[in-house]
Amino acid sequence: MLSAHHLHYAYPEAGQWHTVLKDVSLELALGEQVALVGSSGSGKSTLLNLLGGIDKPASGRIFLKNQELTALKEPALTLFRRQQIGFIYQQFNLIPTLTVAENILLPLGLLRVAAKEQQERLAQWLAAIQLPTRANAFPDQLSGGEQQRVAIARALIHQPALVLADEPTGNLDAKTGQLILDLLFNLAAQAQQTLLVVTHSKAVAERAERILVLQEGVLENSSSTLAW
Repeated sequence: MLSAHHLHYAYPEAGQWHTVLKDVSLELALGEQVALVGSSGSGKSTLLNLLGGIDKPASGRIFLKNQELTALKEPALTLFRRQQIGFIYQQFNLIPTLTVAENILLPLGLLRVAAKEQQERLAQWLAAIQLPTRANAFPDQLSGGEQQRVAIARALIHQPALVLADEPTGNLDAKTGQLILDLLFNLAAQAQQTLLVVTHSKAVAERAERILVLQEGVLENSSSTLAW
């Protein structure tokens, strides 16, 4: 469903090129749940941004559902990303001036989904994330766990093929983080969405079906057991 081939990524720093990713290749199957682990600065978030079409590699190719992301021009890439990819971040990234409902509905609005269908999906997702009465609340009126639940609904409501999560429990306590993980993994599994989670947490990684280990820009191994 997703494949990346020989990705290289570097940026200029103090008059020299700093290499972040070196010849990274990977494949993710439809509905697969995968964790990406590695030490700080190993290139995990960079790889996630490349796979999500936010950044472009210096060289290499990325395919999602047989569409080559690395060949798309910006307008087409933006539309494809809106349709096929959902993002979840450690910092929640909710828009503070929008209500819970407005934040969740953002992807559907950008895709010009009919208003009636938007409201139907909103009701379903507010129930799924167990916030049926908080549609008109603003982000600063929610706990961290509630904000991340809203972020999950926003990432999944447009039924993307690929969900990319960057340290989704990094700002939460252990108990709340466990609840968020249960919600994220279960909802993605129900929809047969491919899920890739960047994490420093062994507990998070062990929830995945497979673990990718990235060290100093090199993808070292892929296994069903934690080896890092």
